[in-house]
Parts: sequence; structure tokens; C-alpha cells
Amino acid sequence: MPRTPRNTLNPELIVEAALGLMEAKGTNAFSLRGVAGELGVGPMAIYTYFRNKDELYDAVRDHLLATGAPTPGEGSWQDQVRSICGGLRALMLQHPCLVQLLGGRPLSGQETAGLAESHLKVLRSAGFEAEDAARAHTALFTYVLGATSWEIQLRAERQDPEGRRRLRATMESLSSTDYPTVVELAPELSLTTGGTEQFDFGLDLLLEGLAAKLK
Repeated sequence: MPRTPRNTLNPELIVEAALGLMEAKGTNAFSLRGVAGELGVGPMAIYTYFRNKDELYDAVRDHLLATGAPTPGEGSWQDQVRSICGGLRALMLQHPCLVQLLGGRPLSGQETAGLAESHLKVLRSAGFEAEDAARAHTALFTYVLGATSWEIQLRAERQDPEGRRRLRATMESLSSTDYPTVVELAPELSLTTGGTEQFDFGLDLLLEGLAAKLK
């Protein structure tokens, strides 16, 4: 790995190198020493800009949210919420490390607050009371985070031949006596393990429930 030219190291270069490592190896294998190695500098050079790994985590997360922040778009409040939630899901699918970055430190960073601001503004404008708007935002955000995390994990398993074999073996081994409904609905359940249609189905259920709060 070539060394970064003297006096050219900056936070942006460090964040880009950290993002590349996270996407290649995952956040669990990520380290400041590894980022330094990618940039061809000593670890202490990284500490000049980031005091610890958490600060760099936050910087990478904020970088992703700033460059690909979902927007409300136009239309009804439901359409605007769909736009924000769908945009966040798309960003997570493009950068799977964002799931762990958001889930691991959910209350830190300016860009996370910016995402909440977009959601809450739409909900308040729709007529939700303060507490209902806050609860709705949290329910929607955690739905997107959980559903997309599940989808990313299932996608990884499907791309692994051994993972597909294990899944098939598990389903074929289920007893129709012990799990009659699961066995009966196995074909239908296979349609619910991720994808846009399933994501939209769950989101629409949440939106229908929220709409009922306004009546």
C-alpha cells in the first residue's frame, strides 16, 4: 500500500479509507491500525484527527447519511414517509455497514439528528401530537433498521451455497406434526424473507395504523 504523501492526510481521506475497510471486512474487523495501514501512515497520524474508533465510526456514518440522505419528496404525508424510509433502506442495502453504524451508536452524530428532523417534520405537519410524532418516528426508524438488517443477512446467506443448503435442510427437517402451520405455509413464507414487496407490506401496515391515530 503506497504511503499517503506528506501533509495531504485529512479527515476526508481517513473517512474514505475507513468506509472502504468496513465494506470489505465489516465493522467488527475494522480497526484504526487497519485504516492507518491502508493509508500508509502510522496509527498515531489517525489519532491527530480522531481520538478513538467511536469518533471515526460516527464520521463514517455521518458521511454516508450526508451523501445519500433520504428526502421526504412530495405527495401525502404517507408518501413522504415512504420516501424517507425507502431511501434509508436503499442506502443501507448499498452500504450494509451503515446498519451496524446506526444500530451501534444510534443517538450520536448530527446527520442522525437530521434524519430524525425530516421524519418528525413530516409527521408534525400531518397533524400528529408531539408524543405521537416522536413514537411514530421511533417505530418507523426501528422498522427500517430491523427489516433491512434482516434482509442483508438473508441476502448474504443466499449468496453462500452452504447457507442455502442449511436453509433447505432445516425446512425439509421440520415435522408437520410439531409445526403444521409453518410447513403448510412454507412456500408463502419464502416470499417474505426480504425484498421491496415485503418491506413495503410492513411499512404500509405501520402507516395504516398511524393514519388511524389521526382520525
